[in-house]
Amino acid sequence: MKAVVCGAAGGIGQPLSLLLKASPLIDELSLFDVVNTPGVTADLSHISSIAKVTGYLKEDDGLKKALSGADVVVIPAGVPRTLSTPFRSSIPFVERRLGKPGMTRDDLFNINAGIVRDLITAVAETCPKAFILVISNPVNSTVPIAAEVMKKAGVFDPKRLFGVTTLDVVRAETFVQDITGEKDPSKTVIPVIGGHSGETIVPLFSQAKPAVKIPADKLGPLVKRVQFGGDEVVQAKGGAGSATLSMAYAGYRFTESVIKAAKGEKGIVEPSYVYLPGVSGGDAIAKEMGVDFFSVPIELGPSGAESAQNVLSSVSSEEKQLLEACKTGLKGSIDKGVEFVANSTGAK
Repeated sequence: MKAVVCGAAGGIGQPLSLLLKASPLIDELSLFDVVNTPGVTADLSHISSIAKVTGYLKEDDGLKKALSGADVVVIPAGVPRTLSTPFRSSIPFVERRLGKPGMTRDDLFNINAGIVRDLITAVAETCPKAFILVISNPVNSTVPIAAEVMKKAGVFDPKRLFGVTTLDVVRAETFVQDITGEKDPSKTVIPVIGGHSGETIVPLFSQAKPAVKIPADKLGPLVKRVQFGGDEVVQAKGGAGSATLSMAYAGYRFTESVIKAAKGEKGIVEPSYVYLPGVSGGDAIAKEMGVDFFSVPIELGPSGAESAQNVLSSVSSEEKQLLEACKTGLKGSIDKGVEFVANSTGAK
């Protein structure tokens, strides 16, 4: 099993690569970034675990070499979020010099969108059958960008493209612990659906397993904390950083789930932001929500997203209201990603 991390020298990429190096499921770990990859590679190569580590820079077709033979490609590459550039749970790297104060939200979108476009173009050419896990923000737009690039190349398999929304799930599990008192928060399963930014994130506490009783006066603040957890971290870091460590953990957790399922383990279900019409059971959800990209619990298998679980019929009245706000935000983000590729001049 070969895993590739694109953006491996960044704030998310380094701890994510560390966690993947420690995983017994990975035989080969390939790291790519535009700077500092040799140092990260050398450091990780001293760890006594199974995975053999190789690292590549952009020069000498480094990206294609990194991607060659990949089974899983994880993409945390991008520019950072700051207090003046409000992306959530950001991706601080590929070109740090670009993530400077004074940049607008549109500036950051265009940079990250271009980075994802170029990386996915290389994936389409080099390892089109790999599972693609997109962390780069804004995920609500970058996953549609990835899909459009793969479509243009004629190699799009919706079952193998995932937007990693696991951090929202991790936050929901963790934050509800203050109410439930559960010693191990990961034992509480909470579906989080919708998108991966602000009000597009819809935690379904009504469907928690085991069931949780949340006082009415605490539900609203709990939902908001899950939706805007990235702000909490950015503010705590004084605007100089974002949710890199927790995002790395979430990315690792989802990557391991995909690999376990690919190896034949049954019954693995993880929420993920996918192209619903291309996944079994997803078309009905897409029609009900009015969007093609949406995060729902996905049953994973050897071919990727085996089926989408429709949890919409069981949402509470409060959650229905959250879904209305979610739809509005998602439509614009999806359209923006699709239009970016349509108007794009191609990889640079």
